[in-house]
Amino acid sequence: MTAPTLPQPLAGGTPTARSSAALIRAEAPVLAHNYHPLPVVVARAEGAWVEDVEGRRYLDMLAGYSALNFGHRHPALIEAAHRQLDRVTLTSRAFHHDRLAEFAEGLAELTGLDMVLPMNTGAEAVESAIKVARKWAYQVKGVAADRATIVVADGNFHGRTTTIVSFSGDPVAREGFGPFTPGFRTVPYNDLTALEEALDETTAAVLIEPIQGEAGVLIPDDGYLAGVRELTRRAGCLFVADEIQSGLGRTGTTLAVDHEAVLPDVVLLGKALGGGIVPVSAVVARREVLGVLRPGEHGSTFGGNPLAAAVGSAVVELLATGEFQRRAAELGTVLDAGLSALTGRGITGYRTRGLWAGVDVDPAIGTGREISERLLREGVLVKDTHGSTIRLAPPLTITREELESALSSLEKVLTRPQG
Repeated sequence: MTAPTLPQPLAGGTPTARSSAALIRAEAPVLAHNYHPLPVVVARAEGAWVEDVEGRRYLDMLAGYSALNFGHRHPALIEAAHRQLDRVTLTSRAFHHDRLAEFAEGLAELTGLDMVLPMNTGAEAVESAIKVARKWAYQVKGVAADRATIVVADGNFHGRTTTIVSFSGDPVAREGFGPFTPGFRTVPYNDLTALEEALDETTAAVLIEPIQGEAGVLIPDDGYLAGVRELTRRAGCLFVADEIQSGLGRTGTTLAVDHEAVLPDVVLLGKALGGGIVPVSAVVARREVLGVLRPGEHGSTFGGNPLAAAVGSAVVELLATGEFQRRAAELGTVLDAGLSALTGRGITGYRTRGLWAGVDVDPAIGTGREISERLLREGVLVKDTHGSTIRLAPPLTITREELESALSSLEKVLTRPQG
């Protein structure tokens, strides 16, 4: 595969005269060291491409962990933001504003559910869902006060708040942050027997990712999601699907649960819902579920603000066309074929659905971090996770030629001796 001609330099002036190396050094004494970024300093971006302060260009194969499903600076989303910036950006929910109804109506219709609780970050959506599920358990199911439990899957990643890391199995996420919040039961992912055994009269909800992203894009067996739906229905508890990474077109359908024609009671959305412009998240649920909230019981100063609602509505309009879901499905076959060709040639295994893949690299070739650094030198941005696994999640706007170029770079990194 021959890499396509790179696009012309991206528009916009350089905001700083400092070099990438100087900027990286400048961060160390003033920023908390809670990230270990690759050594690239992005100054501009457009579509599937980013450019560093020196003008070097890179194909973005991570897309902000799916926050950039529509690419950098998608024209329709930028236009929606610009229009709203000239009108009003924030009122707080102390007042109504003219963009919120349209956003909620569109998102409810897109997901097939009834009501929307707008928030900002994915972790906020998860925390909100936990509160709502507990409230529902007490008011509707009749669980005794303070006895509600929520069943989660091992290997999960739902965020970084204290409550969420309380049910994380990742020691890096947990160590040093206790005491932890009680009320959670963990079962193996993709194991319906274990799930059934964990459900009882105290169970408020089952909270799972339809595909576990941080764990390495782990895809459950066919029938697992339908089984979760049936078990939760029988147990009289809620099925809460965390679609913050997997949703909004990433897997070739609007939601990942759509692959099994499953409708959860609650869907959690974020990342791509803000179009890569502003943080937007939401709890979308049946009326019976979100209807348990009363004024004063939950809120967010910025949740559902006019700017967020305007951008979120534009995102919903893009997805309503079906174009991006089709692109993810069609280009997903290209991604799958490219990774299949590399299996046994540096790749020991991979999992892919739509334009999303977890790729297990032969540890003899390098760690996931080392492979990511080598791809960086080839002009391709990816991110490692869990040892020798890398994740691929390009914007859904990527072209076939750009995707094949990235796969060609991966082949080069995996199969040619490193100098």
